[in-house]
Amino acid sequence: MERRETSQQGIRLNKFLADAGIASRRKADELIRQGRVKVNGKPAVLGMRVFPWDEVTVDGNRVRSHRSLLYILLHKPKDYLCTVHDEKGRKTVLQLLRTKERVYPVGRLDRNATGALLLTNDGELANRLLHPRYQVPRVYTVTLDRVVRPEDLRQLLRGVRLRDGVFRATAVEPEPELRRRLYVEVRGHDRLLHRAFAKLGYRVVKLHRRAFAFLTCQGLGRGQARHLTRQEITALRKLVGLES
Repeated sequence: MERRETSQQGIRLNKFLADAGIASRRKADELIRQGRVKVNGKPAVLGMRVFPWDEVTVDGNRVRSHRSLLYILLHKPKDYLCTVHDEKGRKTVLQLLRTKERVYPVGRLDRNATGALLLTNDGELANRLLHPRYQVPRVYTVTLDRVVRPEDLRQLLRGVRLRDGVFRATAVEPEPELRRRLYVEVRGHDRLLHRAFAKLGYRVVKLHRRAFAFLTCQGLGRGQARHLTRQEITALRKLVGLES
């Protein structure tokens, strides 16, 4: 019996080409030897593995898998990891989904963070949604251990310089009823959010993603998920230049 290849390992390139109907595995190996196959613009080598986000071409033509593309919005609850598999046996977001198709989180939310999380097996779309070039907005509710000083709000907008980058919010608004709770919009990279607040002397007590692009958790309870509508998928693709 053929051993099932996991997402952590990727899939052998010759199997990917065979599954896509390009050629048998043996013929696919011949195409690779002839230099007619490229992965992410570089010549492929025998035995290599590819992942859903890789771009595979044969004679310059993009090869797409015959698998169905899925787009799922999850209201991520606390205490779940944004990963496909955890070696320590901790809970992952995939355990909340009712699908046999393998999908991948688009970006990450910390284990204790909650909110809107997109999962898909459309690698091209996922890559663009995460790339800073496309400035896809994320909106967070950030609860801190104390009220933020006005000068620190201005600093978040100007940019907080960290060891490996600059965190800059595009909008920051304190909640009127609870001044230590902020609405923060970020475009591009948002992985530095916790550290930016730490550098300013604050501790993030709770983090909730209110929106990813235009997708929100409205109508979804914690741990619930839904498939995106065709209109939402088209709008996401337009947002990152995949459709005119």
